Amino acid sequence: MRSETVRALELLRDAAKPDRQHLLFGLVWLLLAAGLEVLGPILGKRFIDNHLLPRHLDWPRMIALLSGVLLTGWAATSLRYLQLVRLSGLAMRSVRRLREQVYGHVLRLPMQFFDTAITGQLVSRVTNDTEAVKTLYIQVLFVILNESILLLGTMIAMAWLDWRLMLIVATLIPAVALIVWFYQRRSAPAVTRSRALRSDINAQVAESIGGMTVLQAHNAAQRFGTRFADTNRNYYGARLAELRANAWLLRPMLDLLNILLLAAVLYAFGKRDFSAVEEGVLYAFVSYIARVVEPLIQITLQFSQLQQSVIAAARVNTLLHETRNAEVRSDARVTAGAVEVGHVRFGYLEGQTVLHDLSLSIPAGSFTGIVGHTGSGKSTLLSLLLRFYTPQSGRILVDGQPLERIGDAAFRADVGLVPQDPFLLAASARENIDMGRGLNDEEIEAAARAARAHDFILALEHGYATPLGEGGARLSTGQKQLIAIARALAGRPRILFLDEATSHIDSETEQIVQVALDELRGKVTVIAIAHRLSTIRAADRIVVLNHGRIAELGTHEQLMEIPEGIYQRLYSLQQLEE
Repeated sequence: MRSETVRALELLRDAAKPDRQHLLFGLVWLLLAAGLEVLGPILGKRFIDNHLLPRHLDWPRMIALLSGVLLTGWAATSLRYLQLVRLSGLAMRSVRRLREQVYGHVLRLPMQFFDTAITGQLVSRVTNDTEAVKTLYIQVLFVILNESILLLGTMIAMAWLDWRLMLIVATLIPAVALIVWFYQRRSAPAVTRSRALRSDINAQVAESIGGMTVLQAHNAAQRFGTRFADTNRNYYGARLAELRANAWLLRPMLDLLNILLLAAVLYAFGKRDFSAVEEGVLYAFVSYIARVVEPLIQITLQFSQLQQSVIAAARVNTLLHETRNAEVRSDARVTAGAVEVGHVRFGYLEGQTVLHDLSLSIPAGSFTGIVGHTGSGKSTLLSLLLRFYTPQSGRILVDGQPLERIGDAAFRADVGLVPQDPFLLAASARENIDMGRGLNDEEIEAAARAARAHDFILALEHGYATPLGEGGARLSTGQKQLIAIARALAGRPRILFLDEATSHIDSETEQIVQVALDELRGKVTVIAIAHRLSTIRAADRIVVLNHGRIAELGTHEQLMEIPEGIYQRLYSLQQLEE
């Protein structure tokens, strides 16, 4: 818990930096409000001791004292309102900035992170956990800090009035500290478990909705429902354990201490030979006891929410400290598109090498196909060329310069990717092609024409302005792929990567893609990973990978002449299947 608290406080400090002036004003108002609340009972004591009991009816002074009591209460309330408004505004601005920071950080995390990350849990970090920072601000700065200052001021005022009675009241503080410590021991594991289970619930819901087609096709609705019910039942159990700790150790126990403390003060006061002056002290102490107990009750009541907020803030802080790709700022960029792979070795895990001393030269403007059995290293090579991963040894050059030294913005602008499963936004066709690059209509339509997508887009209800639905639900698989190709071409890349871009489309759409690729020949370096070999049959060179090594290299005709060759077997099997 201590390390989580430290990480939460670090996040709180960093998020509040731009609003330090607002924070300072809020703290000043907090001190003034606490001082005014402590002053009220002292004015009431003077009213009783100097005027009420001795029957000294000095009306101007009495009215002044009563007015002082009313004004201090009104002023304290007004300052608390201003303080709450200012700190709440600070909290909401901090959450806004933090959420943008977390989202931007996630966008720049390396691909290794997403290999094991769970989407629903990441969504929970960006939404639910960042919202908890607002609670952390309000609970820490407005409740706990405010009540602590009020408690300190009240204890000082009581010591000034009667230090012996103050010592009796002071015994409440270690008793409450013991209750809070015991409460933390009982509730902290339940709070931590409930936060983790809530993330699991989000993850399962996101996973089920994303894979609903497969889920229903395999009649898995009941099994997934049972799994969700188990997780939800565990979450209920964790929350119930937390609730039981709250019910036993918070308000009921503190209310009991309040009654015992009041009885102790009255008993000690009754054992004295007190004068009329001490009756005013009794009034002040009875008033102050409520001001001592209530802050302790509020602090303890907020402890449960504070624990949840600390855990959530710590999780956000942990995510922000995930190492992200170092930003490369350089004027170097892709000019022609020549690629040189020299003695590259790479493996995702230590001791499990995927690519073994791989060397390959791809001329600028050429069309290169990469094929091989499943697990041969095709996608791994593509990930290295896209700079998603870094080789353990060897180097990759683009136009004679190391790949890692090309500026990030320039590299992403000069390289296009058409993935196997096209990712489409729940937006219009125009926005899906543009992807926030600010392209004009002519550039978008030119890219769509080059990808052979212009005609079917125009046939949509509102043309390029037609919403495509979540994941492009309104389009066929082939149309989605053509949109993805248009998106890649819209950036006018010097190198275009295709990751099995035709594996899920029909033969007619594949022919359209082949025509589009033929028109790029000599203008753009095309590197295509292909499962369907007909897509890369016309490639200038075909690279056949086997267990992370280049097994065969040549044109389609040359590879077909290799007796019992890998490519020949793959091609013959596909022809037989067709």
